[in-house]
Amino acid sequence: MSAAAASCLLTEDQFLCSICLDVFTDPVTIPCGHNFCKTCITKYWDINVPYHCPNCKKVFYTRPELQVNTFISEVAAQFRQSAQQKASSSSSEQQVSKPGEVPCEICTGTKLKALKSCLVCLESYCETHLQPHLTKPGLKRHQLIDPVEDLEGRMCPKHDKLLELFCKTDQTCVCMLCTVLDHKTHDFVPLKEEYEGKKAELGETDGELQQMIQKRRLKIEEIKHSVKLSKEDANRETAEGVQVFTALKESVERSQAELIDTIKEKQRKTEKQAEGFIKELQQEISELKKRSTEVKQLSQSEDHLLLLQSFTSLNAAPPTKDWTGVSVRPPSYDGTVVRAVSQLEETLSKQMKKLFEAELKRVQQSAVDLTLDPDTANPWLILSDDGKQVNYGDVKKNLPDKPERFGSCVSVLAKQSFSSGRFYYEVQVKGKTEWDLGVARESINRKGNITLGIQNGYWTIWLRNENEYKALADPAVRLSLKSPPQKVGVFVDYEEGLVSFYDVDAAALIYSFTGCCFTEKLYPYFNPSLNKTGKNSAPLIISPVNHTE
Repeated sequence: MSAAAASCLLTEDQFLCSICLDVFTDPVTIPCGHNFCKTCITKYWDINVPYHCPNCKKVFYTRPELQVNTFISEVAAQFRQSAQQKASSSSSEQQVSKPGEVPCEICTGTKLKALKSCLVCLESYCETHLQPHLTKPGLKRHQLIDPVEDLEGRMCPKHDKLLELFCKTDQTCVCMLCTVLDHKTHDFVPLKEEYEGKKAELGETDGELQQMIQKRRLKIEEIKHSVKLSKEDANRETAEGVQVFTALKESVERSQAELIDTIKEKQRKTEKQAEGFIKELQQEISELKKRSTEVKQLSQSEDHLLLLQSFTSLNAAPPTKDWTGVSVRPPSYDGTVVRAVSQLEETLSKQMKKLFEAELKRVQQSAVDLTLDPDTANPWLILSDDGKQVNYGDVKKNLPDKPERFGSCVSVLAKQSFSSGRFYYEVQVKGKTEWDLGVARESINRKGNITLGIQNGYWTIWLRNENEYKALADPAVRLSLKSPPQKVGVFVDYEEGLVSFYDVDAAALIYSFTGCCFTEKLYPYFNPSLNKTGKNSAPLIISPVNHTE
């Protein structure tokens, strides 16, 4: 039988060297009858003494001479040629290794993309060269993984053995020799077991990461929504501003036109009066000129009778008006401009009132429900059961001196605190002659004498001596109010750094602290002040917000 015929009856597996796992190259037969590539068995025996067969383990006490197997050599050559043709045709179907991908380490010439890496052989294989590991019983037991580079890194650098255990004591991968040499008393588990545990942890970590991602996506939506609301607010404010300023502009132009018309009308009347006088005077002048001509003619006449007969009628002046007391006085414009500006001011005041009403209505949308915190209340203060009212008492209560309690200052904070966003509340101050209201940061001094002010962490206004109002800025600002407020609204925009106070009933702005820098929690602050001979006995009352219509 020819080698070509034999190759048709034999399978490729029968012509694979068990050492290199490829078709024989220069096949030789050793005394036990097994065949190997000449180079493979030579290198094998160079490092393995005593000499033995890699397949059957038969030991040879002297190094056998290698005999070339001509028959197998011919058949192997045909198989190699066939394999190359097959690899050539399949390489067009398989993907060529690209930069960043793991190449097959067996391919010669064009390197195909590796499908698997073997942790025993420490090599990566394309589809064609992977076949022995999928078909040969001995190779099927090898551990295959997705292709990776640097398989040498999976070997113990100290013992040159496969890293197949995990030392839980040192949290590192080790080989079998490490367990008996360097990590004798340590706790070990198979890599797979530790892998499953770590994989589960990664799953939990990924779950946490997904939650974090979801939270951030929600935060993005929240921010986008805030931007949308901000844009809507900006458009609304712009529209309202344009409307107000257009109305003011029209009002100014109208007042200006009315002022000019008034002045022109006065001037027109003066001119008309003057024109009447001038016309009347010109008529009299015409009559007098006519009489003068007649008199001159008569005086030159030599007719004695005619002169004597006409003398009586011509000698007297014609009837005229006494112009002695007649004059044209310039019209008085005193107060004309003042009255026009006063009307304009009234119009502006109405527009301002509308604006403040709209502003108050908006800030009231941020209303919060507050209750007073008894743990912060000065011992002289009396709080209502519902925590909505506070006034100064006649008896000092015996209370524990907690760090959060005000000592000398008769003040109290709300239970609720705020470290972001906007909030608004209203306090009834009716019937009181003194009070302090506003907000305070968490770290304020609460013991001993307290000086209210921005630098000390208080943003407040106060009333003293029944009608002296001040905003405790730096320096303090005296407030001029048209009427004493009965109910004060307090609005805070944390991010904007804004604290505003409103006269709720008048829908008027009392004062605003702007450009504030808040870095701590803010607490609503109340001080009903001392009860001076019964004049200031009324309580401060946290009132429900009735939204302005």
